[in-house]
Parts: sequence; structure tokens; C-alpha cells
Amino acid sequence: MLVSAIADVARLAGVSKSTASRALSGRGYVSEQTKTKVERAAAAIGYVVSSNAASLVTGRTRNVGVVIPFVNRWFFAEVLEGIESALIGAGYDLTLYRLSPNAALRERIFDYFLVRKRVDAVIAVDVALTAHEVALLKSLGKPIVSIGGDIDGISSLSIDDVRASRFMTEHLLSLGHTRIMHLGGDLNEQMDFRVHTQRLTGMREALDAAGIEHPDDFRAVPYTIPGGYAGALAVLGDPGSRPTAIVAGCDEIAIGAIVAARQLGITVPEQVSIVGIDGHNLAEMFGLTTLEQYPVDQGAKAVEMIMERLTSDRGPLEDERVTMPVHLKVRRSTTAPAGVAVR
Repeated sequence: MLVSAIADVARLAGVSKSTASRALSGRGYVSEQTKTKVERAAAAIGYVVSSNAASLVTGRTRNVGVVIPFVNRWFFAEVLEGIESALIGAGYDLTLYRLSPNAALRERIFDYFLVRKRVDAVIAVDVALTAHEVALLKSLGKPIVSIGGDIDGISSLSIDDVRASRFMTEHLLSLGHTRIMHLGGDLNEQMDFRVHTQRLTGMREALDAAGIEHPDDFRAVPYTIPGGYAGALAVLGDPGSRPTAIVAGCDEIAIGAIVAARQLGITVPEQVSIVGIDGHNLAEMFGLTTLEQYPVDQGAKAVEMIMERLTSDRGPLEDERVTMPVHLKVRRSTTAPAGVAVR
């Protein structure tokens, strides 16, 4: 049935069966003009490539496993959108595995689903794979790319979280702020790659470089809008200890802080400047100055790296480190502190 069908497609397109097969499977070179003719011929007779049959021939499933800790948080949802769109464009499917904190469930994902189930490659989103997990996947020849931080033995992409936080603090320092506080994640409850610690470190590096003492410079809050709101209510409620600027660990914390300031009757930015990190889709609505990190692009770049590894004749490309671009977006949540002229 499959052979006769591909023969019909080839005859209608005026090409050989092997050319028609290459055009529809994506394996081997076929000119764009020929590919278009074959695809139109296949559509005309209602022919659809069987993924199971193609897998038997090529050894590929055209399916990529994505391991991720959350699916309902903004950053992760954006990364997934980028991965999914890029995979669809490349003719691949996606199988999603949400990683549980439960060690037994995690072991089952790696020792059963990703090993015995049929995926061609794995993308790990903000998951620090163990040496055992990396070795297991690599032993099967499955390319792996990490988003969010470096992992020994595999390629990765991320932003520089220390540098990002330091840069945003330096932006506030350039405006004349010296009483700066960080509202960030709990250092004892961190996701993999210790983003909370890195962003606190970046702020403190900037203050140290400027020769500014910074006692009482940090409040731990949940990485959410309500978390930023509750934390900012406590920090901004006392005029005696109130900072003139806040570096938020993420845009959601920053947005919560803006809402808290408004509730307290504190004007942003005249009485307190607030910056975030992310480029959240609500940032513009709240006039938030932020460092945009483009998570959709990070997802798409991870797929590009995976495709290079699946199609390269040079074998696996390992230990590539890609620092993703960021961009400062200045809006109306920052200005010079009272009594300091804007430069």
C-alpha cells in the first residue's frame, strides 16, 4: 500500500520514487521546486507519509522530548511556544514531560520514557541533568540541549543572570540611586541553576563596584505578581527604611511591586524606581523598565541546535555554550531619585 502510494505520487509529480520519498521525508537533498511538485502531487491524491513507516526506514521518529519543571508559568510557557513552533516548522512532533520533584518519578522519566520511548532528541528547560542522566541519553545517541544553564557534557543556551541583574542595578546607579533593594526568590527554594542567587549576586556586585554599602538589601518573595506585591508592601510601608529603587528578580515581582506602591500612595518612579528582568507581556502595560530576554527565541534556538545535531555529518556537536541576547527597555518606572537631577 505504501509503495504503490509513493509510486502514484512520483508518477504524478514526474519524478522517481526515491526522489518523491526524499522530498516527503525530508532526508536527503531535493530542490525546493521539486519538493513543491511532490508535495502538491501528494496533496492531490491525499497521500500522507506514515510516521511509523518512515521511522522503520530512517531510524528516526521525528519526535523530540522536552523536559520542563512547569507549564503554567510565563517564562516556561513562552519557551514552550518557541520550541513547539520551531519543531512544527521542522516537521517534528513534541512530547512533553513535566519533571516532578519526586525522585522516583524523575527516575522513571529518564530510565523509561526518554530511553525506551521513541524520541530522537531531548531539550531540558531549566533542569540540571545529573551526570547519570546525561550519560544515559548520550549512550543512546540522543542529542541533548539545555536551556537555562550549563551542564557538563552537553550544549546549552541561557542568558547571563549575574550580568543581567548587575546591568539593571548599574542602570539605577547611573540615575543617582544609592538606596537599592533586591526583591528576589528565596535562596533556599531555588530552581535549578540557582537563578535566585545569581540575580542577587549581580546586584551586589554592582553596588560593591560603586563603593556603596548595602545592609538590609534583600527580601525573599515568591516569583509571582502576588509575591512582589506582598514583599513591596512590607518594604515600602516604612518611610524610614524605604529604598529609592527596587531591582526585582523578575518582571512579575516588579509588576506586583508597582501595584503595591500605588496602593500605598507612593508614586512610581518619582518616589521609587522599579526595574525587572524578563520582557513579560504585561511589562509595557505597567510601564516597566526591564531587561528583555526573549524566551520564545530561546526555545527556537534550542530546536535549531537540536536540528544541527540530528542532521550534521560531523557527528554530535557537544559542549557548545550560547549566551542569548538581552535588551534594555526603558519605560516610565525609572527616574532619578528626588533631589537628584536627571542626567
